[in-house]
Parts: sequence; C-alpha cells; structure tokens
Amino acid sequence: MHTIQQSASQVVRQVLAGKNLNQALSVLLSPSAGKNGLRITSQQRGALQDMSYGTLRFYGQLVRVLDQLLHKPVQDAQVRCLLLVALYQLLHTKASPHAVVDHAVRAVRKCNAAAGGLTNAVLRNFLRNRDALLTQASISEEGRYAYPQWWIDTVRNQYGVHAGEILLAGNRHPPMTLRVNSRRNSPEDYRAILARHDIESSLIKPGAVLLAEPVPVMKLPGFFEGLVSVQDAGAQYAAHLLDVKDGMRVLDACAAPGGKSTHILELAQVDLLALDKNAGRLELIGENLQRLKLHAKLQCGDASQPDGWWDGKPFQRILADVPCSASGVVRRHPDIKWLRRSEDIKGFAQQQLSILCTLWSMLDDGGMLLYATCSVFSIENQCVINEFLMRNADGRQLPIPAVHLNNGQLFPDDHHDGFFYALLQKNA
Repeated sequence: MHTIQQSASQVVRQVLAGKNLNQALSVLLSPSAGKNGLRITSQQRGALQDMSYGTLRFYGQLVRVLDQLLHKPVQDAQVRCLLLVALYQLLHTKASPHAVVDHAVRAVRKCNAAAGGLTNAVLRNFLRNRDALLTQASISEEGRYAYPQWWIDTVRNQYGVHAGEILLAGNRHPPMTLRVNSRRNSPEDYRAILARHDIESSLIKPGAVLLAEPVPVMKLPGFFEGLVSVQDAGAQYAAHLLDVKDGMRVLDACAAPGGKSTHILELAQVDLLALDKNAGRLELIGENLQRLKLHAKLQCGDASQPDGWWDGKPFQRILADVPCSASGVVRRHPDIKWLRRSEDIKGFAQQQLSILCTLWSMLDDGGMLLYATCSVFSIENQCVINEFLMRNADGRQLPIPAVHLNNGQLFPDDHHDGFFYALLQKNA
C-alpha cells in the first residue's frame, strides 16, 4: 500500500501546484511513462484514485487537522502530501489504522528517511486525539466544509441557509445514472434487464436510471451495443428542455464528449451539427455516435468565431453548453476547488456572454436556444442571461416548470449534479 500512498501523494502535490487531476493520474498510469510509469493491478488503481480524489475532496479539512498536529510546518512538500493522504485514509476510509500508519512511515522514509519518526508520531497522535482535532478543525469554515473561503462566501451570499447543504453535497460520492436509448428500449424494460444481472436500480427524473451502486461500464448489459449511456440525470434534462422535433436543424455548440448530442438524436430525427474546438474531444463524440448507431455532422470550431465553420443557414434549436467553473460537478472533479480562483468566475461569465450573443445571431426567428452550465454560481448563470436580455430585445426567457427545476438551477443531491438551464426564444 505504501507505493500507492506515495503515488497518490505525488498526484496531490502536482494538483496543488496547478495540474489537472485527471492529467496527473493519466501521466502516472500511462504505459508511455516508461520506467517511471506505475504498474499496478485494477484494485490498486482504484485505491490510488480513491486516495487522490478523496484527499483533494477533503483537503480543507485535512490541512487544518495536520496543522494542529505539527509543531512547525513541514518543508518537504512530498512528506506533507503523504501525511494528508494518510489522514484521509484514517478519517474517510475503512482501511486498518495500523496498516495505514505503517505504510505511510515506509512511504515517507523512501523520499525522506529523516521524516519517518515524525510521520509515525503525527499519525498516532491523530488516532489518540481524533475527536478533539476534528472539533477544532471544524471551527474554521474551510475545515468544516472543505472548500476555499471565497467559494464558501459565494455560495452563502447566494443561497443563505441552504449554503451548507449545497457545499456538503459537493463532497459526497457522485451517483451513477444511465440514459436508456429511447430508440432501442424503455427505462422500465432496461431496469428489468439490469435486475436479471443482479444490478439494483431505480427510475428518477427525467427518465434516468439510478444505480444503487456504481458498476464498470463493461458490466452494463447492452452498453457496447448502444442500449444505454452513462450520463448524469441533471445533464439529461437538456435534450428534453430543448424540445427538438423531426426535421429541425440543430446546433450543439461546445458538444464534446457528446452525451447531450446523442440524447438529442435519440429523441428526434434532426439535422445535428456537433461543434467543439478541441479536435481530440471531437473524436469522443464520433465514438459515442458510432456506439449508439447515430449520425451527426462533426465540426471542429470555436462557437464564438463562426466565420470558420457556419454556412449562414439558421438553426431552429441551439444548445449552448458553455465553458464554466464546473462548480456544480465538483464532487466528480475535486481538484476544481483548489485550482479555481474567485477572479476566474468573472472571466467565465464574460466568455459565456460572448458565446451566447454570437450563437443568437445563428438562431432562426421563433427558434429556441438552451443555455446550460454545470455551475451553481449565479454570476455564470442567471446574471449572464439578464445581461444578454438587456442587450437583445428580440429574446425572451421562457419559464422552466418548477416541478423539475428551481428557476433553472439544479443543486447537487443524491440523484444528480449541479446544473443551470435557461431557455431563450427569439421573437418571430
């Protein structure tokens, strides 16, 4: 286990230095990494991911616990990250405390022989005084919620007494939900197939299948045959809200990896253009289309610069799933909490407004545009829409039924991640 702890601490250290979590993990696990690549079993890979994700998920809490245990700061960043990983295991996993401490000491000695004794003392001190240390750590809001203070302040200023619930939901393990290909099957019938494979599930809004426990995609019956896709239930609202009809010309801007594009195609026979400025991610859309036996035109291009890809013909429907802070999906990407800065959010909002105004010029009279983010920050959501409507008198925001959404905002919960939707119609 100490090799896995050591690898997890390397990942955490790289993220805290500014690297994307998925990138840090993929580089470490890549076969092309040569002699520095990590050769581990699938079970060890799962443990590495859990330690890396978990330590970053609860980083704000773990730091405040560790700072209480140290008489002076640890200058060796690798040792400090190893201590944080071990504290995560002791606090949030069922791993044997004795084994965690033993492996952590051995892992630390590999990179700093002199710090082995310190590691042993710190972790055993934590085990003796766990409750008192946690109580003290929770006095700080960063220690209580495990987010940077600016993030906590932003959510509280927007949602008041509901802020704590929203923040804590972002620290839970995300659910695994499926979208059944309506061209091939119904959610009810697919649940019966799951039951025959001893996979427990339930049906939730908006017709998504929620698994009681996550399973590898290769164990999902019919996945490779195109019967089903893995997609968060919150993301599944998009295609339904867009209300596509057969024969429509539809644009999915910023489309990769293609979950919403393929959902649109499952609901209606449309002429769909899937756009993304990242050629590599555009390939993912092609793979999804092939698996589901669907067809769309793929185009590499920037949604805010249409001169290079738009043919001048208007669209009846546009999905603008714009780049954002991803604050609503932070439980799937805990590194976001520590990589984002408060000033980044205003930058996203400016980019979002620019894309929205550009796409609006491509929308047919009477057509509808669905603006979507996976954010819970209003500056990226309704504030952008308000500014857009002030600039564009030919647009109006349509109501979204309250039974589904809270004024367009979905908060992360046990069924779905956090999303925002605004449905805009152009005056005929």
